[in-house]
Amino acid sequence: MTLRRLSLPLLALLGSVALPAALAAEDNMRELTWAELRPKAVAQPAKPKPFFSGASPVDANAPAPPPISEGKFMQMKRRQPGDGSPPAVVAELDGKRVRIGGYIVPLDFEATNVKEFLLVPFVGACIHVPPPPANQIVYVKVEKGFEVSGTFDPISVVGTMKTTTAFTGLADAGYTLDAETVTAMKP
Repeated sequence: MTLRRLSLPLLALLGSVALPAALAAEDNMRELTWAELRPKAVAQPAKPKPFFSGASPVDANAPAPPPISEGKFMQMKRRQPGDGSPPAVVAELDGKRVRIGGYIVPLDFEATNVKEFLLVPFVGACIHVPPPPANQIVYVKVEKGFEVSGTFDPISVVGTMKTTTAFTGLADAGYTLDAETVTAMKP
């Protein structure tokens, strides 16, 4: 009976200390939307033409492009909106603890354990369709990796955002995020 009397006040005391600490950690975290990754003063690139809307004119007399040596295609820069100039990012996000949802494009993985990936706003970005602008791609590093069920399933990532550009073989990412947690979301 004495142990029970001691344990209830002790649990109440521990709860009053642990709960505010957990809430403070959540208060420090900023919930981001993809629109918040684009600076307001920057003109947005024109939307790409639909795939079957017609091809650009091709000079029939022009020489064919040089062949790409095998194994080198991942080292080439892809056509990406704003390509060739530094990405316009929101500098205020540098060093902030954030949560953002999106879809993964795995880069470094072993079977279903992913350690590095691109976080993109829609399914198939960088793989099935041209990549979005660099300020709409986040390069994510997960120290121990996480188990992924599928690349078409949405996820939520919590971690520290940096405005460091990362070049991958698929696309330039305007942001880098050191992930604390990666959570599968229900579609």
